[in-house]
Amino acid sequence: MNGKREYGDYQTPEYFSLAVCEYLKNQRGIDPTVIIEPTCGIGSFIKSSLVFNASKIIGIEVNSKYCEICKDNISDPKVQIINADIFTFDLKTIANMNDRLLVVGNPPWVNNSTLSGLGSANIPVKRNFKGFRGIDAITGASNFDICEYIILQFVSSFRGTNTTIAMLCKTSVARNVFVEMKRTYTEYISCDILEFDAKKVFGISANACLLVIDLSVGKISADICNIYSFYEPQKIKSSFGYADGKFYSNLATGGENFSGNCCFEWRQGVKHDCSKVMELSFDGISLVNGLKESVDIENSYVFPLIKSSMFKLPIISDSNKYVIVTQKKIRENTSHIAIDAPKTWHYLESHKDYFLKRKSAIYKNAPDFSMFGVGDYSYAPYKVGVSGFYKKPLFSVLASLDGIPIMTDDTSYFICFPTYDMAYVAMLILNSARVQHFLSAVAFMDAKRPYTKKVLEQIDFNKILSSLQFSELVDTEKMLQLEKYVNENMLHNFLLLPELSRDI
Repeated sequence: MNGKREYGDYQTPEYFSLAVCEYLKNQRGIDPTVIIEPTCGIGSFIKSSLVFNASKIIGIEVNSKYCEICKDNISDPKVQIINADIFTFDLKTIANMNDRLLVVGNPPWVNNSTLSGLGSANIPVKRNFKGFRGIDAITGASNFDICEYIILQFVSSFRGTNTTIAMLCKTSVARNVFVEMKRTYTEYISCDILEFDAKKVFGISANACLLVIDLSVGKISADICNIYSFYEPQKIKSSFGYADGKFYSNLATGGENFSGNCCFEWRQGVKHDCSKVMELSFDGISLVNGLKESVDIENSYVFPLIKSSMFKLPIISDSNKYVIVTQKKIRENTSHIAIDAPKTWHYLESHKDYFLKRKSAIYKNAPDFSMFGVGDYSYAPYKVGVSGFYKKPLFSVLASLDGIPIMTDDTSYFICFPTYDMAYVAMLILNSARVQHFLSAVAFMDAKRPYTKKVLEQIDFNKILSSLQFSELVDTEKMLQLEKYVNENMLHNFLLLPELSRDI
């Protein structure tokens, strides 16, 4: 096993750990009596922490070899190195709640699903620590960074104290921590992000920062997280957080507030975790799977597929990619396929080993060849979809010429409509200049997936339609280089959709 990958092992260069400690001491005025480094590695932060006048510096490290290196290199009576697993260690045994505590360091930059895939034991006991509901608790929504878990573990353990937590992490982790502290009504004075060059420091391409949280004994919780450059820590670059109860990725963006609750339900595409078998391409002669095998099966379970990377046109009516969809709803029995489509069943059975290798818990005790992200909505003939990955979202009408529903993958999202015209109007609304500007204020462009279901669910169509002019739809149609199609009667009919009338 790749140990570096398993432990998220990016040792902090000593020059940088010293720069972090000097910033905390000289510019933030932090004067701790006890310092804890929860994943101390070979001891860069332990050594740098000696710049403080703390009475006790404690390093915790699961790797016994690293512990020995720390003990050999740092000979100071204030320093204690403990060989222990931070996931099971009782933090309150090493610090008094009355101590002026500083937690500083560089936790592992790896997520729980990666560790599970590697078969690693270096992982916290699985639990739904963010309180996700239903299927979200066992699918991608519950995936989390180990670094995030460790930071929140300290936030929880020392809640209600004047502890300062200063951790190097990915910027996305820092944002998640901020949101989670707000969700759990954690008391804190400030939460700041100081961005640094991870390529220069660690030799990796990632948006990274020093996250600094000042917990509080009082009933206070900041609504805003300020972003600075680590190299210019006096100047605020931007801010994100909550305004009027809504979350914004950039509070300075301005523009109209279209944030609310979307009256249309955003869905994710199909999830099967077996692309080499389930996803097919047409080579001009026959269907071919990801194993380069020709596939001869019935058409009844084969549907056009638009993957996230294929959202490049405002109207998509065909595809050279296909996906086998085995169910109409989650957990539906699939054995009837053997009778309905014997060639399809034989094909799936002959590749059963690939399905058995799927590690996700969602497939446990499920019928053979099960999928997720399936329901009546999957078979809607008219959809408006979007890739979760693109920085500038392009919303596309998905409607095949032969009426066969177009499927999407699970990294894209869509809403359903009863007619092509209604889907076309929705596509123009979502691609209009003012809505695009609004979306730029609620999505994080540096995130791996800027547009998630949570972001899209904020789009309030009633708010948009209360000020949208028909001329804006015409302008959007021209901007997208579409032939003139939209008319005022289509917009009028769109306003009569039952989803909109329920919100009035």
